[in-house]
Amino acid sequence: MSLTSDPPLDRATGPHHAVPGATGHDALTVVPVRHPWRWAAVAVTAVLLAQFLHGLITNPGWEWDVFAQFFTAGTILKAVWVTLQLTLYGTVLGFALGIVLAFMRLSGSPFLRAVAHAYIWAFRSIPLIVQLLFWFNLAYLYKELRFGIPFGPGFFSFDTMNLVGAMSAAVLGLALHQAAYAAEIVRGGVLAVDDGQSEAAAALGIPRHRQLRRIVLPQAMRSILPNAANEIISLFKGTSIVSVMAIGELFYQVQVVYGRNGRVVPLLMVATVWYILLTTVLSVLQHYVERHYAKGAAR
Repeated sequence: MSLTSDPPLDRATGPHHAVPGATGHDALTVVPVRHPWRWAAVAVTAVLLAQFLHGLITNPGWEWDVFAQFFTAGTILKAVWVTLQLTLYGTVLGFALGIVLAFMRLSGSPFLRAVAHAYIWAFRSIPLIVQLLFWFNLAYLYKELRFGIPFGPGFFSFDTMNLVGAMSAAVLGLALHQAAYAAEIVRGGVLAVDDGQSEAAAALGIPRHRQLRRIVLPQAMRSILPNAANEIISLFKGTSIVSVMAIGELFYQVQVVYGRNGRVVPLLMVATVWYILLTTVLSVLQHYVERHYAKGAAR
């Protein structure tokens, strides 16, 4: 008798028939497991998907001719570029500040930990739209920014009315908001690296900054990247909130166009398809960057 739990296969009769003259386990007939409810779910889902696609193509309310007319219009392409700029600046500045805050949270100084924790708590608690409006109205709170001796005389100053415009306020608000989340993502990735890695590097006499750059961060990136990519994609879609500041990003420009011609649905589809396309590009980039940092992770 076979030592495994699987019945032996008979080459003449196949796996679904008992071996003639066999007894015990050898006499059992192998019957494949059937999944009738799984096939029913597949059939229902396929029908619903086909109905949706049929309506998407044949329903005149979508106005695909209007969609094609505005999808590559000059105003829309300029708005897409503004959206990409907001995403890029917000991501670079936000993660740069987030890395600093993350290592402040990991610092041995109670004061630095408290300051970083207070920053993260405040900027995660206040809604983004409120932060943007505060920065947009900075000139109301501070007429000028003066640089000099703290609590003493100033050497030179800037007029905040001309210094912080709508675009600058949007980038500043998005970056400071993003930094709070980036700090926790980076801190979690660093904590995910086993302490033994740093201890072994220290035992070999490797300087601390090189331990961080060559040993800790490359391993932490495996944990950081998925969450960081999600935050970047969320920021990309969240740039639509700066429309309250009349900045000509994608969603604001779409609103302006359908406010003039009344074609709400096709113009919303223009914005939707652009968001989907650019998010797909970001997801592909995420895949290749993750694959780069995953080298050596699987044996």
